[in-house]
Amino acid sequence: MNPSIFAAAAMLSGGAFLALQAPTNAALARSLGSPVNAALVSFAVGTAGLLLAAALLGVRPEAAGVRAAPWWAWLGGLYGAVLVAATAYAAPQLGVAPALTLVVAGQFVVAVALDHFGALGLAVRPVSASKLAGLGLMAAGVLLVRRP
Repeated sequence: MNPSIFAAAAMLSGGAFLALQAPTNAALARSLGSPVNAALVSFAVGTAGLLLAAALLGVRPEAAGVRAAPWWAWLGGLYGAVLVAATAYAAPQLGVAPALTLVVAGQFVVAVALDHFGALGLAVRPVSASKLAGLGLMAAGVLLVRRP
C-alpha cells in the first residue's frame, strides 16, 4: 500500500476515534465526577492497550533513543491528556461537533505556525495565501457548526 494513502487512512481513522472519544470520555467524566478523572482512566486504558500492542509486536524503546530525545519530545502525552480532559468537559457543554470543530481549528492554527517556522524539527513550509484562506474557512466553519 502507498505510504501516503496509508498515512491518510490512519489520520481519518484517528479523527473518527477522536469524535468517538469525546462523548465516551464525557460519559466517563459524569460517572467519575471529573474530566481529569476521566482523562486519567482513559490514559490508563490506553497505556494498557499500548503495552499489549508492544508485547504482541515485540517492540520496545531502546535506551539510546530514550536518552537522545529532546526535552520537548516528552510532552506529547501531556498534550493528549489536556485534550482528553478538555473534550470530556466541553463535549457535553458545546456538543461534540462544535467542540471538535474548535479542536481542529486550534490544530490548524498551530500546525500552520509550526510548518512556517519549521519548529520542533519540522521542515519549513511557509505560510501561503491558500493556507491563510484555509484558516479563514476554518474560522467560518467553527461559527457555522456552532449555530443551531
